[in-house]
Amino acid sequence: MTTMPQEANNYIFTGSCRAGSGVVAAVTSFLADRDCYICALEQFDDESTDKFFMRAVFRRQEQSPAIEVMGEEFASVSDKFAMDWQFHDPSVAVKTILMVSKYDHCLDDLLYRRRKGEFNMEVTAVVSNHQDLRPMVEREGIRFIHLPVSKDTKVQQEQRLMEIVDETGTELVILARYMQILSNNLTEQLSGRCINIHHSFLPGFKGAKPYHQAYDRGVKVIGATAHYVTSDLDEGPIIEQMLTRVDHNYGPNHLVQVGRDNECMALAKAVKYHIERRVFLDGNKTVVFLGS
Repeated sequence: MTTMPQEANNYIFTGSCRAGSGVVAAVTSFLADRDCYICALEQFDDESTDKFFMRAVFRRQEQSPAIEVMGEEFASVSDKFAMDWQFHDPSVAVKTILMVSKYDHCLDDLLYRRRKGEFNMEVTAVVSNHQDLRPMVEREGIRFIHLPVSKDTKVQQEQRLMEIVDETGTELVILARYMQILSNNLTEQLSGRCINIHHSFLPGFKGAKPYHQAYDRGVKVIGATAHYVTSDLDEGPIIEQMLTRVDHNYGPNHLVQVGRDNECMALAKAVKYHIERRVFLDGNKTVVFLGS
């Protein structure tokens, strides 16, 4: 008898609902009754919002129904708890648009990690308001789309961006040092699926030249913040933050160098968590499961 590799049958369950008794038992029993082996299980009950979050990695086995059938049957559980849920196939690459301006370090880092298989991401396009990074992108065989933005063209270019998102079936948009403020309309359309890297340890030192602001204040740590984009500038739910300790010997240019590393690491971790279905929105914050 021929069997498929175990990893080919792995799926990820994500679910959230109002906190209450019996949720974990209902989900795990549903999977066990269908001959599914639960490889990893994490849950969190946020008492401040009365919400429950759950992530489970499970493996379909010989007697398991097709995942489509399981999805139809799970309605008996989800209806009982008014649950938002989904089964995810981790073997399917997450279609992603990267947005950049002139800085290349975050883009270069993400493309490198994609090549090395650190996360299962398909870059459907790189969109930029400048032409500077076109050669880097096209060397990778990736579609580069130039959408220059001005006060007069902003609305039309954002409409074109959403057309590209829809045309390519893109699920995730990453602002990899894209130096334009998105409109409220666009952030609403991309809610929960647009990640930004901010070159500061939020909520401090917003706006232009944050490292120079940090130097002027004599900071002892600098950082970077990856967060979901909302209509409130740089106030979206935080996914990941990175810190580096510094001292009085660090001038502004040295802080910028250290900051680039923080930005790359924070953004890469946030992207990985999102792609692996580890991040749950919980009001203006996130729940991030970091286990198996």
